[in-house]
Amino acid sequence: MAIIRNKQEKDKGQPAQQLETVLRKQTNWKNLWFYKKTVVLYQMTYVFTRRFLPAYGDRTVDQMVQAARSGKQNLAEGNIDGVTSKEMEIKLTNVNRALLHELLLDYEEDITKYAKESDKAKILAVYNHISTFLAK
Repeated sequence: MAIIRNKQEKDKGQPAQQLETVLRKQTNWKNLWFYKKTVVLYQMTYVFTRRFLPAYGDRTVDQMVQAARSGKQNLAEGNIDGVTSKEMEIKLTNVNRALLHELLLDYEEDITKYAKESDKAKILAVYNHISTFLAK
C-alpha cells in the first residue's frame, strides 16, 4: 500500500518506487533464526513430555507443550502484526520470552519430580542441550 506525498506528484505520474509506503516491510518469519529454534524446541518438548512424563493425571504435560507451541506462534504473529504496529510486535515477543522462561522452569521441576535415577542422566543431557540451544 502506498500513499502519494502530494497532488503534484500524482499529476506528474511518479513511478511507484518513489512513492512513500505506509506499512513497514514484512520479513519472512519462517526464516527468522529464533523462530526456527522455537520450532525445534516445540518438537523436543513434545517428545520429552511423551517419553519422560506421566501420560495421565498431570496438567504439566499439556502446559509444557502449549507453552512451546504458543512461543512459536507468538513469534510468527508478532512479526506479522509488526508490519502495522511495532508496539504489538514488542509485546508479543515479550510474551514469547515469558512463555519460554516458564517452559524452562517446568523442565527443571519435572526433571527432579518425575525422573527415575536411570533416566536422570538422559534427561539432564536433554535439558542441558535445550539450555545451550536457547542461549546461542
